Amino acid sequence: MFSRISTLLIAALAANLAVATDHPVTKTVTVTAPATTVTEPASQCNTGPVQCCNSVQTAGSPAAAGILGLLGVVVQDLNVPVGLTCSPISVIGVGGDSCSANPVCCEDNSFNGLIAIGCVPVNINL
Repeated sequence: MFSRISTLLIAALAANLAVATDHPVTKTVTVTAPATTVTEPASQCNTGPVQCCNSVQTAGSPAAAGILGLLGVVVQDLNVPVGLTCSPISVIGVGGDSCSANPVCCEDNSFNGLIAIGCVPVNINL
């Protein structure tokens, strides 16, 4: 009886160890940092909806690097601006869709608003 319990315990530990050592999925994102951070009109954003982000930082900043690391995202250039905690602004110039934080146009908005990569400031009034 004791040998059966020992065998089951060893099998369970081996299964847990195999699950714990799986490698996380990593996504590599290649975005080039803009030469300057010139504000562009929102109408020139052709990568998706303009985003309203609580903050915009470089990919190498501690806050951005922490979130990118948790998501398994590798950004090639640590100077690329990224938006943190973003939401889309669907229609520019219509009441109710305003941004009191940082309106930006980003190249990669595929992280459900948690982070947006390759952001350029936009003027939502143009």
